[in-house]
Amino acid sequence: MDHIIGYETWLTQEKRVSANTLSSYLRDVRQFSVWVERERLPITQVSREDVERYARYLEKKGRSCATVVRSVAALKSFYTYMMSTRTIQVNPAKGFAPNKVERKLPAILSDREVDLFLDQPDPSDNKGCRDKAMLELLYATGIRVSELISLDIQDLNLSASFLRCRSKGKERIVPLYKGAVQALALYVNDVRPLLLESLEEPALFVNMNGERMSRQGFWKIVKGYQDKAGIHKEITPHTLRHSFAAHLLENGADLKSIQEMLGHADISATQIYTQVVDRKLRDVYSKAHPRA
Repeated sequence: MDHIIGYETWLTQEKRVSANTLSSYLRDVRQFSVWVERERLPITQVSREDVERYARYLEKKGRSCATVVRSVAALKSFYTYMMSTRTIQVNPAKGFAPNKVERKLPAILSDREVDLFLDQPDPSDNKGCRDKAMLELLYATGIRVSELISLDIQDLNLSASFLRCRSKGKERIVPLYKGAVQALALYVNDVRPLLLESLEEPALFVNMNGERMSRQGFWKIVKGYQDKAGIHKEITPHTLRHSFAAHLLENGADLKSIQEMLGHADISATQIYTQVVDRKLRDVYSKAHPRA
C-alpha cells in the first residue's frame, strides 16, 4: 500500500493528471495489487509474463477490451513511478500491448444543429443569458467541460477577444468569435454581478446560488437544451468540443493549430478528426453523386 500511496502523490504532484485519470489509474492498480497478492507475487517482482497473465485474467472475467487496455496503461504508469524511485530496474508492462478496441469516431453536430442548439437559451432572463454565454464559449474555443467550469473571471479578455485556459499545469490562449464575445459581455456585465453570492467569487460561471458551476450542473443544462431543440443525436459537453475541431478542419484550419487550441499533448489525438471529416465527405459523395 505504501507504493500505491506514493504513486498517488506522484500522479497528483508531478504528473498533474486529471481527476478522472487519477481515479481510474488508482482503481486499476489497486485491483492489480489484489491479484498479485492472491498469486503470492511481490508487487516489486512482477514480470512481463505476469502482466500478460493478468490481462488474460481480466479478459476471462469478461472485462471489455477498452478496460484491459486502460488497466495495462495504468500498470505501465505505476511501474514507471516505481522505476523513478529506484524500487525496480525494469518496467514489466513496457512494450506489452493487449488487443486494442477499435476507436470510435467522435459524434459531431452539423452546422445547422449547432445553430439550433445555441439558439435555445433565452438571453432575456438571467439563467438563459448565462447558459447562452457558456454554450457559445464552449463551441468558440473547444475547451473541455472541466476547463470551462474552472475558468475565473480574470481568464477572459473581452476587449482582445481571447480566453486564457489552464489545464495540467499548462496554459493556452484561444481566440473568440464575435458572437461569443457579445454573449459573454452581456453575461459578465449585466447578469453575473446579480448572481454572485459573494463579490470575492472568482469563478467566471456561477450557478443560480452564486457559486461556481459544477460539472453535474452543466451536464443538466446541456441535456435540457438538447431536449428543447429536439435534436435526436446524443449531445454531451464534449460534443461541442468535437464539433469545434471538426468544423475548423473542414474549413481549412491546420491540424497543428487545432491541436494547440484543444490542448492536446500529442497530435495523434487530434488526427482522429481527419477521419471524421473524411467520413462525412464520403457520405456526401455517396448521397450526391449520380453514379455513387
